[in-house]
Amino acid sequence: MALEGRGRLSRRKDGKDFLYLPKSLVEDSAFPFKPGSSIPVRVVIDMKEERVLILPLDKDKRRREKKA
Repeated sequence: MALEGRGRLSRRKDGKDFLYLPKSLVEDSAFPFKPGSSIPVRVVIDMKEERVLILPLDKDKRRREKKA
């Protein structure tokens, strides 16, 4: 069974957008990110498959992006 839950996308007054995920989804042992962590991610919008992918940036890529 795939992990699934209802989240929310909202915009703050300062113009930043946030994607909120339900606690039960994030605390599931199959969730790929550690709860409470703050890590850089890459967001991919796949129009063909109509899905959004959230992928962690590997450590090497994070270092290259900081230098740029």
